[in-house]
Amino acid sequence: MKMDMTNQMRMEQRMKLAPRMIQSMEILQLPMMALIEKIEAELNSNPVLEIEEINETDSPADNIEGGPGQSETQTQEIRTAGESKTEDFHQRLDDFAEQSDDYMYRTEISGRARNDGEFDKKLEAMNNTPALAVSLNDYLKEQWRLVDTDEKTKKAGEHIIDYIDEKGYLKVRLEQLHNKDKHEFGMDDLERALKLVQQLEPAGVGARDVKECLLIQMAQSSDDMSFEMEIVSKYLDKLLENKLPEIAKKMNCEVEQINEAILRMRKFDTSPGLQISKVKNPPIKADVIAEARDGGGFKVYLVEKNIPTLRINEYYSDMARDKKADTKTRQFLKDNIRSARWLMDAIAQRKQTLLKVSQAVVDSQGEFFEKGRSHLKPLPMSEIADKVGVHIATVSRAVSGKYIQSPQGLTPLRDLFGGGMETDDGGSESFEAIRAKMQQIVDSEDKSKPLSDEAIRKKLEQMGVKDIARRTVAKYRKLMNIPTARFRKRF
Repeated sequence: MKMDMTNQMRMEQRMKLAPRMIQSMEILQLPMMALIEKIEAELNSNPVLEIEEINETDSPADNIEGGPGQSETQTQEIRTAGESKTEDFHQRLDDFAEQSDDYMYRTEISGRARNDGEFDKKLEAMNNTPALAVSLNDYLKEQWRLVDTDEKTKKAGEHIIDYIDEKGYLKVRLEQLHNKDKHEFGMDDLERALKLVQQLEPAGVGARDVKECLLIQMAQSSDDMSFEMEIVSKYLDKLLENKLPEIAKKMNCEVEQINEAILRMRKFDTSPGLQISKVKNPPIKADVIAEARDGGGFKVYLVEKNIPTLRINEYYSDMARDKKADTKTRQFLKDNIRSARWLMDAIAQRKQTLLKVSQAVVDSQGEFFEKGRSHLKPLPMSEIADKVGVHIATVSRAVSGKYIQSPQGLTPLRDLFGGGMETDDGGSESFEAIRAKMQQIVDSEDKSKPLSDEAIRKKLEQMGVKDIARRTVAKYRKLMNIPTARFRKRF
């Protein structure tokens, strides 16, 4: 077989995204909190980028893009360097080093002034900063050090604590923890240590399943929980299946007593470890505000008060144009200035695109903002893309992770999009509106005779939802975490 090498030319089209375009798409997709973190990172890494100072007399509306009372141009403070603009860059670094010699002295003097009665905002913020979270493992071991027991049980308890998961459960069998070749303690030491570990706080920690977790908490309760302990120890499976009449018959009591016991058991935690190692979710803040106009409709504003206004340092900008400056220094400054401008342009483009998309969405979903979720209309992203004049992918990035504050509360922008079904009057209704009506039906049902999926389907048809299938109702019910009729029944 003969192999030859030949030259060949061909024409083809390829889409290649420039770094500037990639950055613009990334900035557009970021929610407000993530954008603030991005800006802070750029401020730390780019020496030419700085925050533009804003007068304290500015009204809150001036910090909302497009908000009422906002002026067309903002007042810009011009900082005077106090030095010649042509001063050498390296000379400024030397001057900074000399000026830093008396830093400790100046800090001490200013600290004395603040301690003499002046309010220190930074010190106040540090005092109000919460302490670092303690892990469940550290929390348990700190208590275990105070337990008075023999050395082997002490070591066995430390070993057990290392295998307790974040919810507070010991999912490993004690036989698996026993290794006579590696550890001095035996099975008796492990069993004795486990009983001691289960007496630590939070109550219920060290349990091997839900039943044991509840029984431990009941045993440590100051109230008489003997009736509840009998239910959990003997009939927990039937309790979870909502077979209350069967439990009452076997315990020779009334169903009402079972219901009262369930109410008392609700104070117990089936994941006690999360009380200590609780995962803190970041706060959700609105990116957009929708306010009602006097003449009808809604006006959209961007919330920008937490996003700093950026600018390029004038001194470094002049130095980059100064031909007398060092060549490497000028090139370094030019690269950073270009990067800063890209970031500022991307943020400005984000504001403009998000404002246009949000206004178009609010105009299309006017009834939702006036009357609630049950009045949501089907709204494909392609419709908004055509109105705004952008690609559908741009709309998707613009609403990703963004929230809108309105008379209906804080709502994800993406929830305002979606398909729908035809109604009896020839119109259409969004899937979100249908789910809202389902929730209304379930909330208003007779809990002693809860509605089946078929009964819910018929109720929806009476409310104008046309040709909805029972399996569709079942699918929506599962998505909404609504139990089946048997588990919703109250005795």
